[in-house]
Amino acid sequence: MGKITKCLNEWNATVEALGQGKQTILIRNYNTTLPNFILYPTVSYANKEDYLESFQPKYRNFVEENALPEKDNSNFLVKYFAEVEKVIEKPVSRIGSLKNYYFWTSEHVKSYINSSKANVWVLRVYELKEPVMMGRTKGMRYANLLEPVSLEGVKPVLSDSQFSKILRDL
Repeated sequence: MGKITKCLNEWNATVEALGQGKQTILIRNYNTTLPNFILYPTVSYANKEDYLESFQPKYRNFVEENALPEKDNSNFLVKYFAEVEKVIEKPVSRIGSLKNYYFWTSEHVKSYINSSKANVWVLRVYELKEPVMMGRTKGMRYANLLEPVSLEGVKPVLSDSQFSKILRDL
């Protein structure tokens, strides 16, 4: 599979939810032109005092446990790679119908979408064979890792049948 340097900056709890198969989509204001990327953990939401209120109650313990990534100075532990299977445009009023595929509250999602339609990224997530401590360049959404990461031996976090069912249900 080669190596990759492109990464998506994403809050660690979301990265872990994707990496553990608890979440399979990202909901954004924008589309993506990248077919794949490393999921690079950040701390953004953990800095807010009431951040747990943004999550479905059944996931709050998980979110709290995974709020902060493992780090060593400015390097963060990178564990997952994602491929964008497809992007679906969805009316914001219909976001609640996807709640089984993400762990935020529908109200939170609607609060950050600034148009009548949202872009739903359906991601196939893979666990790296060996997690690595890695730094990155600056970037708001995307960045580049300071060194390439090998994609040899990555394993999908969901089986083919589990992922196919999700694609059919969306």
